[in-house]
Amino acid sequence: MSDKKYMALTFDDGPSDHTSRKVLDVLKKYNVIGSFFLIGENIPGREDIVREEMGYGCDIENHSLTHPFMTKLTADEIDAEIKETTRRIVDITGKEPDFFRPPYIDVNDLMHETVPYIFISGYGCLDWEPEVGADERLKLLLEGARDGAVVLLHDSEGNDATVEALDKAIPELLQQGYEFVTISELFKKAGINRENAKKGTVYSYTDD
Repeated sequence: MSDKKYMALTFDDGPSDHTSRKVLDVLKKYNVIGSFFLIGENIPGREDIVREEMGYGCDIENHSLTHPFMTKLTADEIDAEIKETTRRIVDITGKEPDFFRPPYIDVNDLMHETVPYIFISGYGCLDWEPEVGADERLKLLLEGARDGAVVLLHDSEGNDATVEALDKAIPELLQQGYEFVTISELFKKAGINRENAKKGTVYSYTDD
C-alpha cells in the first residue's frame, strides 16, 4: 500500500427499513463510502434501499440467504445459501459479489471449498450486543483502526447505537488521515483478488 491509510467500513444484516438509511445518511454526511453485506431474505421489498446504497458508490456483498450456522450445512445447502443471495443482488446491481462474510464468522473447510468468494471478517465493535453502548463501540472502533483494516458493523433494524458511534468515529478517523474505501477497493490496493487470496483465510486486515 501507499503512504496513505485506508479502511473499509462494512455493514452486515441489511437491508433494513430504517437503520440502513440512517447509516447511509452518516456516510453521505462525511462524503465517505462503505460496503453492505446483505442477507438475501431481507432483500425483497427493500430493493430501493440496495439501489440507493449502490447508487452512492457502496459495494454490495454476500452475507448468506438466511444467516444460519453454515458449518452445520451440507455443500449443497451452502451453495444454495450463496447462489440465491447472489442472484438477488445481481438482479438489482448487475454485479456479482466478490466477498462473503460468514454468519457468526463460523467457518470450516467445506465452506472454503464451496464458496467462490473472498472470506471477510473484520475487527468488531461488539455492536451486535445491545448492552454495549455507543461510547464503547466508538472506543473499540478507534482502537482497531490501522491501514488495511476492515471494520465489522451492523445495520440491522434498530441498531441506532452503531449509527451514533459511526457519526463520531468517521470525523475522528478522517482527522487521523484515514481514507474510507469500499471493500473491493481496499483489497485492490493490496493486490488481493479472488484468484490469489490466501486459501482458508478469513480476512480482518488486508495483511492477514
